[in-house]
Amino acid sequence: MGGVTSGKRAGPGRHAGPARLEEHAPPKRSSRAGMLLLALGITAAVVAWGYLVYIAIDFGIAARDGDDRGWWYLALATVGAIACLFVAMTLGSRFAARTRANAAAAAAPRPPGGRRAAR
Repeated sequence: MGGVTSGKRAGPGRHAGPARLEEHAPPKRSSRAGMLLLALGITAAVVAWGYLVYIAIDFGIAARDGDDRGWWYLALATVGAIACLFVAMTLGSRFAARTRANAAAAAAPRPPGGRRAAR
């Protein structure tokens, strides 16, 4: 026969975790460094996209002139250009979201007395 319990589970309670989650989180990069990396990534993707479009046009001209390999190169350059444009747009949306978040954080007024006083 088991003993009578008070309804509580044996072992550590629900407050057994670390006191602060910030201590165990990896350090965040500064906002400017992240924005700079996004801007460089967008620039690289757009430059690569432009170059691949230029190459695809040249391969298309060569393919119409009778070069059979030109069609395959045209297809590969087109797929690469699509991928670069997709990456640039994805990074651009992240850049815009981070810019909006930084603007909202900078514009939010701080309550007098800190967080505890705001409760």
